[in-house]
Amino acid sequence: MTQLGRKSVPAGSLIGASAPDRTGIVHLGLGNFHRAHGAVYTAQAMAAAGGEWGIRGFAHSSDRVVAPMRAQDNVYSILQLTEHGVEAGVVDVHRDTGVAAQDPAAVVDAIADPAHRIVTLTVSEVGYTRDPATGKLALDAPEVAADLAAGATPRTAVGMIARGLEKRAASGAPFTVLSCDNLQSSGEVTRAVVEEFLQAAGVGEDVLSFVSTAVSFPNAMVDRIVPKTTAEHSRLVADLLGVADQCPVPAEEFTTWVLEDDFAGGRPAWDLAGATFSDELEAHEMVKLRLLNGSHSLIAYLGVLSGAPTIDAAWGQDFVRETVLGGIADDYLPTFTPPTGFDADAYVSELDARWRNPLIGHATTQVGTDGSLKLLQRIPDAALFHLRRGAVPHHLALCTAAWIACVAPPAGFTPGPLAERIVEPARDRLATAVGGAVSAADHARRVMDGGFFPTALAEQDAFTDRVADLLTAITRGGVRAAAADVATAR
Repeated sequence: MTQLGRKSVPAGSLIGASAPDRTGIVHLGLGNFHRAHGAVYTAQAMAAAGGEWGIRGFAHSSDRVVAPMRAQDNVYSILQLTEHGVEAGVVDVHRDTGVAAQDPAAVVDAIADPAHRIVTLTVSEVGYTRDPATGKLALDAPEVAADLAAGATPRTAVGMIARGLEKRAASGAPFTVLSCDNLQSSGEVTRAVVEEFLQAAGVGEDVLSFVSTAVSFPNAMVDRIVPKTTAEHSRLVADLLGVADQCPVPAEEFTTWVLEDDFAGGRPAWDLAGATFSDELEAHEMVKLRLLNGSHSLIAYLGVLSGAPTIDAAWGQDFVRETVLGGIADDYLPTFTPPTGFDADAYVSELDARWRNPLIGHATTQVGTDGSLKLLQRIPDAALFHLRRGAVPHHLALCTAAWIACVAPPAGFTPGPLAERIVEPARDRLATAVGGAVSAADHARRVMDGGFFPTALAEQDAFTDRVADLLTAITRGGVRAAAADVATAR
């Protein structure tokens, strides 16, 4: 079978337009989400309005995606998975790809290059190297400290961006840093950690002034479910397009991108590609981060503890569905003002359709990965909203307890084989924190007091006690018993 490449793109399969040879965007984090989301919007924007917005993309540390993309002229397919079947198209928007860990200086130089006007990021919550208790840049983290050393070549995403902007200041060319990760106030968070790095590095006032006045950090909200690629996805692409693709990207049909229109150096016509520019960004973020992401975490951990390998399998269990819908209604919806015209019932119905789609095959362990970082965006602020009003958010406490049960189980409790597949960067610190715990309740309190959540939440004894109760319920009667406890407490 013919190998996919720029010269073998099947007729009529191109999504948007092929990018020009010149690149205008640098991207960090060359995983499936970027390739199914920002890259697609960019290709479609150029089809609608032109522009030299080709992407120079960098994976963080592995050439797992870069090697096959290079072998295919950086062209790849998108496999769109709907309840009604599958469709495939080809994206041709990347003009150069590399691995940041292998050549971090190339990332710094690309950001400094005046020809590039935007850097986009999909580095996940862990990529911002923030202290979970304070939300500030973790200056004492070994990788950050190494980047700050005099003469060091930066290895973290924040370090590479900061050093790139430091070098770019010499030209004064305006620039935009655009986070495309699931972070509340993502632009503000990104600006804060970059400026904290520059200040800690002792750069000159000219650099700080340049970043303050000529570099924009717009907030943005992204949404599309993009599971891991499997051999079956490659087979489906071959059947649909008649070419062999070594790095196809599966994705759901649904896609959303809401942004602030604050681009110091200009931008592609993403609005003509379906993106929304809004001055209600925070409200859109709350809808996504709490109703979708927060609920997604709860589905994942309940699913893992009940032996459900995928989100659709977990969602198909009545106790999971009822618990999550209760959490949306009781614990999340009251905590924010939604955007103008928002229909909560319609949105939840849409979530139901997305979560039950069997073709997505989104692993519960994938959604549950990096929980120590993801839950910081999904639990504390919403929980504190209720706690400060004298109410206990039972579903948020259950999500916290289920996460602990999965990644730092109390002595004598086995969460099952799926839990071992969850990638949790805080596993070692969690194990140290709970060492010597004499009960599940003591175990939970050690986690809540161990710096894994903001101090403001850790100080709320009512929440810690409820997490402890629910972790005890999980260890004694299983996750269904804990969910039943929450149902009766509503």
